[in-house]
Amino acid sequence: MNGFFKVPSPVNEPVLNYAPGSKERKDLKDALTEARSKVIDVPMYIGGQEVRSGKTMDMRPPHDHQHLLGQFHISDASHVTDAINAALAAKPKWEALTWEQRAAIFLKAADLIAGPFRAKLNAATMLGQSKNAYQAEIDSACEFIDFLRFNVNFMSQIYSEQPQSGKGMWNRIEYRPLEGFIYALTPFNFTAIAGNLPTSAAMMGNVIVWKPSNTQVYSANVLMEVFKLAGVPDGVINLIYPSGPVAAEVVFNHPDFAGIHFTGSTGVFQDIWKTIGNNIHKYKTYPRIVGETGGKDYIVAHKSANVDAVVTALVRGAFEYQGQKCSAASRAYIPSNMWAEVKEKMVKDIASFSVGPVEDFRNFVNAVIDEKSFDKLAKYIDEAKNDASCEIVAGGTYNKSKGWFIDPTVIVTSNPKYTTMCEELFGPVLTIYVYDADKFEETLELVDSTSEYALTGAVLAQDRYAIDMATWKLRNSAGNFYINDKPTGAVVGQQPFGGARASGTNDKAGAMINLMRWVSQRTIKETFVSPERYEYEFMKEA
Repeated sequence: MNGFFKVPSPVNEPVLNYAPGSKERKDLKDALTEARSKVIDVPMYIGGQEVRSGKTMDMRPPHDHQHLLGQFHISDASHVTDAINAALAAKPKWEALTWEQRAAIFLKAADLIAGPFRAKLNAATMLGQSKNAYQAEIDSACEFIDFLRFNVNFMSQIYSEQPQSGKGMWNRIEYRPLEGFIYALTPFNFTAIAGNLPTSAAMMGNVIVWKPSNTQVYSANVLMEVFKLAGVPDGVINLIYPSGPVAAEVVFNHPDFAGIHFTGSTGVFQDIWKTIGNNIHKYKTYPRIVGETGGKDYIVAHKSANVDAVVTALVRGAFEYQGQKCSAASRAYIPSNMWAEVKEKMVKDIASFSVGPVEDFRNFVNAVIDEKSFDKLAKYIDEAKNDASCEIVAGGTYNKSKGWFIDPTVIVTSNPKYTTMCEELFGPVLTIYVYDADKFEETLELVDSTSEYALTGAVLAQDRYAIDMATWKLRNSAGNFYINDKPTGAVVGQQPFGGARASGTNDKAGAMINLMRWVSQRTIKETFVSPERYEYEFMKEA
């Protein structure tokens, strides 16, 4: 098979609207009913085998924690070792497979999700992670389809990037997969991220040990079904469910550990980095460390901003998917000249929210992921109620009797360094600081210095000088910066996603730079007519 193959040009997957009477709405409703009607048993997938430990953990909808969706089998250290061995056994054939064959597998996976698996994967995300229909559609369907199709295109661009050749020689670069296995450690909040972290490295010829969040296993199991049907060979992606410390003890002491693709908390990522550093002498190669962690994402409005645009950015940015997006707006700076109007309209919008289970499509807000998150958020809300510097202007209520429901809450504080202005909460809680409308520049300095994170941020203004000032002064405070929009909703191929400072390594998901992290270059120089004497011309006598 010879040819410089051109992959299909990627186009962002259209978002279906699930309007009443639409086919996609019926299909999704049917998939939800089907999923709720049975209790499933989810195995590990190691080297093509379904493995069951007998020690299980329940999977329940966060919005209906009395309902049992199924159980998954908890992994121990032996399963981690088995997954590594299965990956390494699969590696020789996988890395030798021509790139277009790997491309075909993941393009097929994208089409399976776009077609026959769309409703099933969306339903699993809705039930397991308490996402409403629209949030599931833009995540588990559209974003993951986009990751697969755009990454295949990026892969072909990487392979085509070649050096110049001088006279009498041919220079070329080979993009080798890393020497060893990749550990993919994925979060609960985006099924697309859970799918992208193992597949982006795998399509570059690497083999994967994949540990998802316990609260995302339900949809991870559907992803694995798609991967197998698409033709991912046995052992290339191995799915296991150990605790973090159990996995770390095996993975980070293994000589063939070649890299980690991570999305999760800053604390965990920093501990992983320390462990890798301490064990650096054990590895065959220096491991690639790629991670996207937390955020304390902001919205700052200028006195010239459009009030309705500010309100919409606040309520969508803070409360879609219960504020459980890494990019969710959790602190905002509103100028005094418009605060009264912003407050009135924002409170009115929030009062109109329907809060409840995902099966009722009228609900804009659903449950937070688990009881641990619920308790943490309730504690922050209660502390704000008792703090003299704070006023709760919306929400402030919560109920765990049926599901982990935190009502969308807005705290207004007179202290710009109040706890909830600084710490990541990961829930539907927005804290607002009202600043003197004539102190915009000073407020930008406050925005930049308040948080250790630098993931996303937004400025809203009609004054172009204000936009220019904010864009410059906040240049290091966000890896994804939005002008006159909410700080969420990055689209693959349009807004590559990632942040710096404590928010991660900024190896942008949805961009070529991310795939470059999963290859190691070998430069090959071939000389056609080799020199046969050591002497150079300058050595001759005149």
